[in-house]
Amino acid sequence: MSGEGSGVVGRGGSHALARVAVIVRAGAAPMVWLGVLAAAVGLAPEGLTGRRIGLYGGAVLFLVAAAVVAVGRTGRYRELERTATRAARSDILQDRAVTVRNRRRDHRWWLLAAFAAAVGLSFAVPAAGGMLLAGAGTGLWLKARALGRREIAAEKLLWVRTDWVEGGRPAGARVKGYRTTGPAAGDAAPGGARRR
Repeated sequence: MSGEGSGVVGRGGSHALARVAVIVRAGAAPMVWLGVLAAAVGLAPEGLTGRRIGLYGGAVLFLVAAAVVAVGRTGRYRELERTATRAARSDILQDRAVTVRNRRRDHRWWLLAAFAAAVGLSFAVPAAGGMLLAGAGTGLWLKARALGRREIAAEKLLWVRTDWVEGGRPAGARVKGYRTTGPAAGDAAPGGARRR
């Protein structure tokens, strides 16, 4: 297996593979930071409810969003993990940085729209929209951590074909299965973080 960062399908039936946990984790930081920024901006207007109610409501939305995103599609992830097959020696393992860059680039317009919506909501309920967005990002981080714990327990890393997740989700309908490697493969630790 190659460690090149290519995102294209190689010759001889090989495929470019991206780490599942890296894909999940890639959206977490932008969502959290944009959510925090939107919440801070959203404290400027009094809104229809006032800042205090906005903050309380935002805290509830943060917790609910984090929980829903963290457990969302867990059954589908576990099914794909259970039926995962060993990666071929000819498969190309995409670098973590390439996966993160591609994922964030594919979703940049969605992130900007979500940020704008969160700021707009602040004129009704101050800070609530930003906290909702930050909660969703936190949920993605928690989901990646849970994937990492399962990778450590199984002593296997989970990968998915890049052509199956372009513009989609790592557990979406287009994904027909995961591939596995040993825990030392690639340049990302279990859960998708940078290797130390």
